[in-house]
Amino acid sequence: MANSEERRDQARRKAQNHFAASEQRDALVRKEIEKERAVSAAKTAKLRALRLAKEASEKEAADRLATEAAEAKPKKTRTAPRNKVNTLALR
Repeated sequence: MANSEERRDQARRKAQNHFAASEQRDALVRKEIEKERAVSAAKTAKLRALRLAKEASEKEAADRLATEAAEAKPKKTRTAPRNKVNTLALR
């Protein structure tokens, strides 16, 4: 009887050790995956910030060019309407 209990206890310990080792490997894998996700998220955030900064500077440059172009156009001045009667009388 003691012999069968020893075998059962030994089998249980062996299974528990195997299970514990499996749990450790799973925990390490989960930790590694989480680390890779964090690196990927940081890279994405950095690229997004760079893209937004580039778009903002391009918009600012386009606005500046549009303002400069609007200022560079000569403004048309209205002349007083000519009186047809007066121009005929002068001839």
